[in-house]
Amino acid sequence: MNRGMTMADKALPATEKGGGRSFLRFLPLVVIVFGLCLGYAMGWHRFLSLSYLAESRADLGTFIQGNYALALAGFFLAYALATAFSFPAASVLTIVAGLFFGWLVAGIVVAFAATLGATALFLAARSAFGDVLHRRLGDRVARLADGFEKDAFGYLLVLRLAPIFPFWVINIAPALFSVPVRTYVSATFIGILPGTFAYAYLGTGLDSVLDAARESGRDISIGDLVTPQITIAFAALALVAAIPTAIRAYRNRAAG
Repeated sequence: MNRGMTMADKALPATEKGGGRSFLRFLPLVVIVFGLCLGYAMGWHRFLSLSYLAESRADLGTFIQGNYALALAGFFLAYALATAFSFPAASVLTIVAGLFFGWLVAGIVVAFAATLGATALFLAARSAFGDVLHRRLGDRVARLADGFEKDAFGYLLVLRLAPIFPFWVINIAPALFSVPVRTYVSATFIGILPGTFAYAYLGTGLDSVLDAARESGRDISIGDLVTPQITIAFAALALVAAIPTAIRAYRNRAAG
């Protein structure tokens, strides 16, 4: 009798412990979703628009001139958090950084901050979803996942270079596959460099665009800065990066 009660008593904590592990698995992703919802509820997204920055650029410029190191560190933290919480402001922040810090410094800081934020989101999604793709989806999708995992660096590099999918989608999607963190970080950092420096360079000419928009009485958008030539250049970079992956996939199919 006592032995049976002892076994039951041991089983209950084990179940509760398993439930605790299940909750902790989703906790990082819950924090990110909560932070995103809180940011929108508090209206913080309005501070990440070109219109707001156009109105505040004089005050921001004065503060940065007097507190350059602090402003740069604050920008790095804000960019990493915005990326981790999936605020749709990466392009705007990169352009504005180019305006205030210069394209070279802005490009370097943004590359590291974006990679840090993206990796945090990737790890949060991976802890929640794990290997759900292999366990829940069909064989055909599983085979596609295997192909992605065999050349994760090449596929991620192409996705980073090509401005096709939103940045946050590419941050989360690899979490559904067995992509090593080192591969994710390196492909992300290298893949975002061209776009990062291009947008930072656009920021160096933002003053004249903002002045023209203010004189015409209209709000400025990123479309006023991004030219078709830049979009074509990104597409060409992605195409070049895809060539080795396509050749490798063709050889594997031919060998099979």
